[in-house]
Amino acid sequence: MMFAAATVGLIVAMAMALIRAYVGPTLYDRILAVNAFGTKTVLMIAVLGFLMGRPEFLDIALVYALINFIGTIAVLKFFRYGDLGRAGGKAEGEEGI
Repeated sequence: MMFAAATVGLIVAMAMALIRAYVGPTLYDRILAVNAFGTKTVLMIAVLGFLMGRPEFLDIALVYALINFIGTIAVLKFFRYGDLGRAGGKAEGEEGI
């Protein structure tokens, strides 16, 4: 019964994250909301794996968490520098101190 309540709570939290991703107002708010949605998805996979008696779902949840993290970093880097090939450093038009 507790895991069913946790599932309902996760669904509500996922809906709220989707609303934040749609409303915004800035790009970074939307990226943070999508990252939060991905984190809640990892939790949902883990809870459903426990409810169905499938412990291998934890492995799937861990892989999804890594993909979510790397994807968020990649999107942030893309919007910061305009491409994913830059090694770091300053963005175009920025001057050093």
